[in-house]
Amino acid sequence: MKYFFLSEGWTVARVWASDGLWQINAWRRQPDIQRMNICLVEQNELLWLYRVEEAILTVEVKPTTPAIASETIGQVVLKRLMSAEQVIERLGTAEAKCQLQNIQLVVQ
Repeated sequence: MKYFFLSEGWTVARVWASDGLWQINAWRRQPDIQRMNICLVEQNELLWLYRVEEAILTVEVKPTTPAIASETIGQVVLKRLMSAEQVIERLGTAEAKCQLQNIQLVVQ
């Protein structure tokens, strides 16, 4: 698995694998990209952790609303996805929050 952090208000657009732009017809499925329930807070901005499958090399992200797009750049291409070790290191040096949907899973 690979990982990246993405600001609140941004979403995944296009995805690339080793053979180029992800083609749903060729792969016969969507790329496996999941937002985790962990985020960092940096300068009052939420950065959500996303997990992607190993086949993904590059992810393009863009703002979800025109208001955000007018305040920032229109799109960003993430070419250096993180390993699990890099995520743990980053979490160790940041103010981290965990969004728990079911506290019983944690305290058992």
